[in-house]
Amino acid sequence: MTLAPRPHAHFAPARNWMNDPNGLIYYKGLYHLFFQYNPESDQWGNMSWGHATSKDLWQWREEAVAITYTATDAVFSGSAVVDYFNTTGFGTLENPAMVAIFTEHKHDESRQVQSLAYSLDDGQTWQRYQSNPILDLEMKDFRDPKVVWNTFNESWVMTVVKPQEHTVCFYESDDLKEWRLLSEFSNSGSANGIWECPDLFPLYVDGDSTQVKWILFISVNPGGVTGGSGTLYFIGDWNGKEFIPDNLTTRWLDYGRDNYAGVTFNDAPNNRRIYLGWMNNWEYADKIPANPYRGSMTIPRELTLVTRNSKLTLLQNPVQEISTSKVFDYTFTITSDKEKTGVRFSRSDGRCVDVGYDPTAKIFYIDRSAMWFDFSTARIESAPWDSEQGPLTVRVIIDTSSIEVFVDGGAISMTDLLIPGDVADTASPL
Repeated sequence: MTLAPRPHAHFAPARNWMNDPNGLIYYKGLYHLFFQYNPESDQWGNMSWGHATSKDLWQWREEAVAITYTATDAVFSGSAVVDYFNTTGFGTLENPAMVAIFTEHKHDESRQVQSLAYSLDDGQTWQRYQSNPILDLEMKDFRDPKVVWNTFNESWVMTVVKPQEHTVCFYESDDLKEWRLLSEFSNSGSANGIWECPDLFPLYVDGDSTQVKWILFISVNPGGVTGGSGTLYFIGDWNGKEFIPDNLTTRWLDYGRDNYAGVTFNDAPNNRRIYLGWMNNWEYADKIPANPYRGSMTIPRELTLVTRNSKLTLLQNPVQEISTSKVFDYTFTITSDKEKTGVRFSRSDGRCVDVGYDPTAKIFYIDRSAMWFDFSTARIESAPWDSEQGPLTVRVIIDTSSIEVFVDGGAISMTDLLIPGDVADTASPL
C-alpha cells in the first residue's frame, strides 16, 4: 500500500490514533503539545497522553508517551501548568514542577475523576500523585479540567464540565490538591450533545490592556453548527467567582466540520492567546484511513478580540510563525455582493475543492465533494455572512489533507479535512 504524503504544517503523530490536544503550555523556549493517544492502535482506546514539542509552532518533535493508561484507568483530557511558586511542593523554586491535571476514566465507565501527575525534567518523565484523585464527585461523566494560574483570583482556577448536564464548573485551589467550588454555568439551550473541553481565558479588547473580556469555549458533540462535533463560545466577564456572559447567544468558533476539542496554550509569550484544535469529527474519525497515523491538529491560531460595528468580534488567524512554503497559501478578495463568486483549488490528480460566497443565501461555503471519501457525510459546509460591509479578503491554506479558510481577517473560520494527496497548486475562478 502506498501511503499518502504527511501534512507539512499540521502536527500528526508518526503512527496510531490521536484526538484532543491536552496540556498545551509554553516553558523554557518550547511549546508543549500533549494529546489523547493510543500507543497500541490506530483506533480509539488505551487513552494516554502523547507528547510533542516545538520551538516555532509548526516544526514538531514527537517525544515519548508522557502519561500512560493503567489496568484500571484511561488518561483522558486535561491541562498542564508550571508550578513556579511550588504551591504543590512537588518541585522547588529553582526547579518548579510541570503539573498535569487530567481526567482518570475507569475502564468499566463507572466513574471519572480529576487527578495529578508531575514532571521535574521539563515534561519528559512523569510521576502520578500518590493521593489521587484530587477531585471526585462520584459521577460517571465529569471531565476535561483546564487549569490556569488566575491573576484575578491570585490562585489556581479549574474549568471542568459535567457533560451530560451541559454544565461548566469553576473551582479554586491554593495548591492544586484541594479544590473548592466557586460556581457553575449552564445554558442547555445552546446546542444539543454533550459538553466537553472547556477553556476560560481573558483577551484585551482592541489591544487595550485596560479593557478585558473573558471567553468561555465549550466543545459539543454531536450538535455542532455543521453537524457532528463543534465548538461554541460565550463572551463575558469573570468576577473571581462566576462567569457572567454578555448574552446567551450561541457563537460558533468554526463553521467547518473538522475543528474540535481545541483549547489555548498556558503561558504563551507576550500575553499571546494561541489556540490549537483536533482536526477531525467524531462522526467519521474512525473511518478515515490510517496513514499509519489517524488524526492531526489544526494550524495553531492566534486569537484576538476587536470591536466591529459596535460589536465584539473574536478573530482567529494562523500564527505568524507558520511557514507556508510547502502548503498552498492563497488570498483572494470578494468585491461584489451581487453575484456568486469564488475560487476552485485543484491538484495534480484532478481533484478539486471550491471556496466561495453566495450573495443570495448570504453564505460562505466550502464544497469538498470532489475531494472527499465515499462514506456518507456532509460535503458542503457554510457560514452565514452579509457582504454588504464592502470588499472582503479570504485566506485559504491547503495542506496535503486539509483546507482552512479565514474570512475578513479571521472573523469567520472554516476547517475541513480532504482526501490526502499532493497539495493543491492551482487556483481558478468559479
